[in-house]
Amino acid sequence: MPPEPAPTPPRRAVSPLDPRIEAVTGHTIDTLWAYRDRGVLDEPHAHLVDQHRELAKTHTGVTFYLRLLNRLSNGKFDVDDALFTRIDRTVDQLKEAADARDAAARKVLAALEPIEAAAAASRPGAKPLTTDDQAALLAIAGGAKLYEHLLTGRMSVTAAAGTRIPHAKLQRLENAGLVVRDTGHPVHAGQPVALTDAGRAALFAARRTPTTQAPKLPARPGTRASTPAQRR
Repeated sequence: MPPEPAPTPPRRAVSPLDPRIEAVTGHTIDTLWAYRDRGVLDEPHAHLVDQHRELAKTHTGVTFYLRLLNRLSNGKFDVDDALFTRIDRTVDQLKEAADARDAAARKVLAALEPIEAAAAASRPGAKPLTTDDQAALLAIAGGAKLYEHLLTGRMSVTAAAGTRIPHAKLQRLENAGLVVRDTGHPVHAGQPVALTDAGRAALFAARRTPTTQAPKLPARPGTRASTPAQRR
C-alpha cells in the first residue's frame, strides 16, 4: 500500500465566518493578512487575523484527511484488514482535525464579536483622514525615523520605503495621537516614529472599502431597462 500523501501547505481557507469578517472590516481576507504583516492593524484586528490564520490551518487539516479518506475508499485498494485499519485511523484523525477546526472557529468568533459591537456603536460622521495623512501613516507603519540635519537644522521624517514626511505633518499627526516618537534616541541620529493604536485604527478605518451600497447589475442582453409604470 503506498504511503500517505504529505499535508499541503496552509492556505487561506474560506470559513463561514469570512463574510462577517469582511463585512465589519470592509476588507478582503487577503488584504487583512497583508495589513497584519505590515503592522497596520490595531491590536483587536491583529488578534482577529492571528486567530483566522489558525483557523485556516485547521481547515487545511480537515481537507487533507477528507481527501485521504476518499482516496482510501475509491476502490483502488484491496479490501482487507490493513485497509480497514487505515480507514479507522483516518476517521479518528479527521474527527480530531474537525474538533481543532471548531475550537479555532470559536476563538475567531470571540475575537470578532467585540469588533462588530464596536462598529455598531461607533458614531458616524467622524472627521476622516486626508489622503496625505493616510499616505503618511501608511509610510510610517513600515518603519520611519525623524532626523535633524546637522547643518540646516531642518527636521523631517524618512520612512523605510524612502518617503519623506514634513516635520509639520508629523507634529499634526503626533498632536492628534496618531503617531509617537521614541525620544530616547537623539534626533540627529534618528528618532524612531511609530503608529499608536489610535493611528492604526484611524488608518484601518480610512482604508475600508464601502460595503453598504448594493452593486448595480447590468441588464441582460436583449432586454430593456424597466421604467416605472405611469398612471393614466
